[in-house]
Amino acid sequence: MTNLATYSANDLVQGFQSREFSPVEVLDSVLERVEQLNPTLNAFAMIDPDRARAAARASEDRWAKGAPVGSVDGVPTTIKDMTLTEGWPTLKGSRTTNPAGPWNEDAPLVARLKENGAVLVGKTTTPEFGWKGVTDSPLTGISRNPWNSDLTCGGSSGGAAIAAATGMGALHQAGDGGGSIRIPAALCGVFGLKPTYGRVPLYPQGYGSMGLLAHYGPITRTVADAALMLTVMARPDPRDWLALPSESGSYLEGLEDGVSGLRIAYSPTLGGAQAEPDVASIVEKAVKVFEQLGAVVEEAIPPIEDPLPCFLTFYESGAASVARLAEAELGMCDPGLREMAERGREVTAEQLYDAWQTRERLARTLNQFHQQYDLLITPQLSVTAFAAGVNQPPRFLSFWEWTPFTYLFNLTHQPAAALPCGFNADGLPVALQIVAPRHEDRRVLRASRAFERVRPIRLPDVTKKVSLHV
Repeated sequence: MTNLATYSANDLVQGFQSREFSPVEVLDSVLERVEQLNPTLNAFAMIDPDRARAAARASEDRWAKGAPVGSVDGVPTTIKDMTLTEGWPTLKGSRTTNPAGPWNEDAPLVARLKENGAVLVGKTTTPEFGWKGVTDSPLTGISRNPWNSDLTCGGSSGGAAIAAATGMGALHQAGDGGGSIRIPAALCGVFGLKPTYGRVPLYPQGYGSMGLLAHYGPITRTVADAALMLTVMARPDPRDWLALPSESGSYLEGLEDGVSGLRIAYSPTLGGAQAEPDVASIVEKAVKVFEQLGAVVEEAIPPIEDPLPCFLTFYESGAASVARLAEAELGMCDPGLREMAERGREVTAEQLYDAWQTRERLARTLNQFHQQYDLLITPQLSVTAFAAGVNQPPRFLSFWEWTPFTYLFNLTHQPAAALPCGFNADGLPVALQIVAPRHEDRRVLRASRAFERVRPIRLPDVTKKVSLHV
């Protein structure tokens, strides 16, 4: 029998219902994977086997009585170590966070997952305060790519993407303030969805203007699992005053409706970005699949101005809160984070006002663009995975240079997904990005599923990579 750790969440729920296997058996398989792989890949900031086993036993009892409490009852799930979880420290990859807490509150999405019976395994790694597009931190060290452990897994939700790719859980919560769901999903070869802003309640809001960029969403091994997880997490909560009202029904509904007749814009450069030749070629070939599935695809570039200066004004001014730490604590932080926080302290009210004006123009331009196109497809990243432990490949000066397709859609609050679409000559994953207008999360999921049906997501064979390359 296939290892239970590799089953999709939807298949696990069906298996629990038919009593083919139990939540306890599944969790044992997942914890075995964690014990085997985590020492090398470093996906977890903390693991709580005892609490997870107690939750799995309780779920097993409910399924035996035919009385599951929700749609993910018994499914092994991870939480990013940026997200409040009652009883577990949320250290955010930082030695400046006091592990003593108190940790007496669940973030809204964690509460919803628990209410629906999810079995929480542990908290996944992040760079310090989620500040960059790779995952290493002063607290937890370097997290590594499951396809080649010499390479980065991306970030900031790197631990979640590693765990998804290797069967260390079926559902994985992630966050995205400038690409942090989509970057690691792309580099690790799994599916990641940044929903419309506010679709999943965000509490606490985070760091000033950074919180107005941040989206919570799923990283999973299948599109259907992301739809299942989003259905659970996307419930309003009074602690987030910007949360969207609940949509009726499950995000699994309509998932198989395909893309026939949809108008898709393919933008290989997004007006100024440049993907590496192998990445660009793989994405261009993958886009043709949507034509074969009945969509109308044409190359088109949204007429946008460069979004990076605007984005950095919000991002760096939000990070400036780090600079308010005591000097001794500041010295414990990632040097790159300290530098960014210092730049953020120099942002003026006038610059923030100008950034808001630019942001409005960008959002309006994309709204108008989507009057003609149902979806926009781009490369997800300009590169494949590079060396672990550095912020960017040598030819780039900052991590924003190799992620030019991501941060625009945090400014505009649009749903966007990283969808694996092939491998380069070195066997490393490549992903395309699917973007829809605000509130059209279902459309992104539907298009992603149409592609996945004909090009299933392929995962690393960890049975051959246990020793890896470290």
